[in-house]
Amino acid sequence: MGYYIAPRFLDKLAVHITKNFLNIPGVRVPLILGIHGRKGEGKTFQCELVFEKMGIEVTLISGGELESPDAGDPARLIRLRYRETAELIKVRGKMCVLMINDLDAGAGRFDEGTQYTVNTQLVNATLMNIADNPTDVQLPGSYDSNPLRRVPIIVTGNDFSTLYAPLIRDGRMDKFYWEPDRDDKVGIVGGIFEADGLSRRQVEEFVDKFPHQSIDFFSALRSRIYDDQIRNFIHQVGFERISLRVVNSAEKPPEFQNPDFSLSHLIEMGNFMVSEQKRVENSQLVDEYNRLNRGRNNQSVPTSVVAPVSQPSKNSLNEPAKTNGSSTHLTLETQEQVRQILSQGYKIGIEHVDERRFRTGSWQSFAVPQIDAESDAISTLEFFLAEHSGEYVRLVGIEPKAKRRVVETIIQRPNGKSS
Repeated sequence: MGYYIAPRFLDKLAVHITKNFLNIPGVRVPLILGIHGRKGEGKTFQCELVFEKMGIEVTLISGGELESPDAGDPARLIRLRYRETAELIKVRGKMCVLMINDLDAGAGRFDEGTQYTVNTQLVNATLMNIADNPTDVQLPGSYDSNPLRRVPIIVTGNDFSTLYAPLIRDGRMDKFYWEPDRDDKVGIVGGIFEADGLSRRQVEEFVDKFPHQSIDFFSALRSRIYDDQIRNFIHQVGFERISLRVVNSAEKPPEFQNPDFSLSHLIEMGNFMVSEQKRVENSQLVDEYNRLNRGRNNQSVPTSVVAPVSQPSKNSLNEPAKTNGSSTHLTLETQEQVRQILSQGYKIGIEHVDERRFRTGSWQSFAVPQIDAESDAISTLEFFLAEHSGEYVRLVGIEPKAKRRVVETIIQRPNGKSS
């Protein structure tokens, strides 16, 4: 099977990697290349094809490795893998890169429900430090004065707007938005079905039939074509014996005939997969569960706990929210902020943290139900302030579409201290 490498993708990676191995006087080269775009468009696979074509060795880190119950472990892992890759360049005498897949999944902040941990801070700080000093990357507790070989870092993700802004600035990270055009899709899909006898005209018609589907849709569809033969094989062997027949069997592996890869059959199977996608999109079961949970939570909160909203005097505009049994009213300034956030179509978020964790910035998010009415938002905030009187409380405004923060304001400090 011959796989297709998009020329734009090959050009971008080849230039970035090669430039990092050259010493160009007076030119500061970003160490990190961030490849971002829609899910399922083959970002990682295209990288692998480019690495294979250029003979580049890769050290991999998954976004899932960027969190740990032990603070500092992910940051140490990044430094360790970077140093190992630098040693590989020295020993092998060839280009090597460090690649972090799904960086936004491990270090991004998607909404008010994403907890910002110490490890997230340390990962961001470590990557920024390596980008600024690529030849001087030390492990905790030791120091090596010998300069390292510079190691290009490739990171992939879907939405880099969720990452820490100083990390993705141009001096540290070069960005490449990967969105395959029609010619790219035709080339990639043609490579997927190359062994199945589809002509270029048929591939073009196939791609045009599903113009909004990602690359992995076509790859998954090819796998689904074999389902009928595998189902027949299971029935022939028997459900009770299929495990012994497939795993560690003395018999030769089963052979399958070339299935029906006619264009009409592919389109029929593609339409079936699209209908499955729509059922997932239309189910919205999580919204139903959240509505039920909100109903239970609202029933469990005594109405007497939430004090009615009154209009404070002008002198109380800058007074902090007092919560130790005396008053849980929001200041006029905070009420105005809530009003402005909701009027612009943003969502309300609430975060809290105790005094010890405040020093490390380890804020915890409170699951706020969908609030549209200003009175409901103020009542929720006042109730939350009363429940967390000994902690810092922060009001957050979130833009739903871009999933980015537009407002962050501390509205309470421990024991009612002013902000």
